[in-house]
Amino acid sequence: MSFSLDQLQAFVATVDTGSFSAASRRLGKAQSAISVAVSNLEIDLGNSLFLRNSRYPSLTPAGERLLMEARVILERCEHFRGVAKSLGEGVESRLVLAVDELYPSERLGALMDGFSRHFPSVELELLFPLMEDVSRMVLQERADLGIMWRQEILPSTLNFHALGWVPLKIVCAPEHELARQRVRWEELKRYRQLMVATRNDSKEKVRLRVAADVWWVESQWVIVELVQRNLGWAFVPEHVVANALKNGSLVSPGLEFDDHDWPIALELIWHKQRPLGKAGNWLKTTAIAAAASATD
Repeated sequence: MSFSLDQLQAFVATVDTGSFSAASRRLGKAQSAISVAVSNLEIDLGNSLFLRNSRYPSLTPAGERLLMEARVILERCEHFRGVAKSLGEGVESRLVLAVDELYPSERLGALMDGFSRHFPSVELELLFPLMEDVSRMVLQERADLGIMWRQEILPSTLNFHALGWVPLKIVCAPEHELARQRVRWEELKRYRQLMVATRNDSKEKVRLRVAADVWWVESQWVIVELVQRNLGWAFVPEHVVANALKNGSLVSPGLEFDDHDWPIALELIWHKQRPLGKAGNWLKTTAIAAAASATD
């Protein structure tokens, strides 16, 4: 069995336009060429695609089923052409972006939406390591770009750009002791603290440690679940706990020592010796521009 893309295009165009003559006008070919292409396709496939007992051709049951497959083949061919065109223009075939959960998901979603529209043929991998695990992945060239909280000491081979601040909330369950009164700093030390943890020991890991009793958890979202179960208190990004604070399953206790949220600086990082292509540079400049507009 042998068939051509021209035959599939003639078949699909005939269905979409409703007649061989209209399909010929769409494809810029003679009506006889369209009719011959469809007839040859029927011969090659061993199936009748159209009923021809009326003025306008209508699909047979086999034609209806094969139409779906024909559309898939033609769509993948267009994708194939797009990938080849992008590669010829210096666009990467694949990108890996490592993002700390501190980065607001709404902002990430908007960034990915724009990326999809500008670079539909680029394969993208989104990873969610924590804290300095992000910089480690970029340093080891396992990620092309990273978004993370600001490290006090960043490896010299990495470049960075500030992306603003993310507020952290001190949160606990409504029935927790800390929820019953305004809290002094010393009282935070008395109760178990749930802290986000990397897989490696480092100074970054303990930067926000207050309590003597700590549980280490490798997910901001799991920390929220455990705090809701009254298993401790935690510093959590505001966007992660917004719904829980709104519905009352978490509270943010009043503080005697501070009237504000705790801000954490975010940075976009990339390897100085690993040049980015067009897609990577688009991600970098767009993330920076979005951060600038968010602070205006």
